[in-house]
Amino acid sequence: MSGIPTTLKALHDGERRLEHDLLAAAERHRTEPEVHHVATDVARWSRESAALIAALAPHYGLDLSGQTADPGPGLWATVREKTAEALGRRPETGLLLLHDLRDLHLAATENSLHWDMLTGAAQAGRDTDLLGLVTCCHPRTLRQMRWTSTMIRILSPQLLTSI
Repeated sequence: MSGIPTTLKALHDGERRLEHDLLAAAERHRTEPEVHHVATDVARWSRESAALIAALAPHYGLDLSGQTADPGPGLWATVREKTAEALGRRPETGLLLLHDLRDLHLAATENSLHWDMLTGAAQAGRDTDLLGLVTCCHPRTLRQMRWTSTMIRILSPQLLTSI
């Protein structure tokens, strides 16, 4: 597999994981309305991006239809979720929220880097289809990053000093 298909597959998997992680965080932090609603909304962007990647993939010899990158929540995510349920709105849930926002930000950043790589490849190869995909989807990923970063910046002072 050459560079573009490999990067498309990694990005497709990353967008699917980010969608899953955003929805899981939204559910875990359902007592925080902004987090719950915004995370649910921006998860849709990752789902749409993954679908658009899958639609373009055959052009590069890939079949991403039906592929899921849902490895399950993993041990630590399950522990965080059960702890959040048990604690409700206690200060400790704030640390869980910050941890989740950090993980979401890092996942979105990884996807953004893949989009950056594909932008360069599309421009170098004058690939208008790939450039169209990047132009459509990368701004959404950047907005996901800005949202998580802003939430961390807003919440950190109060949450880290209240415990």
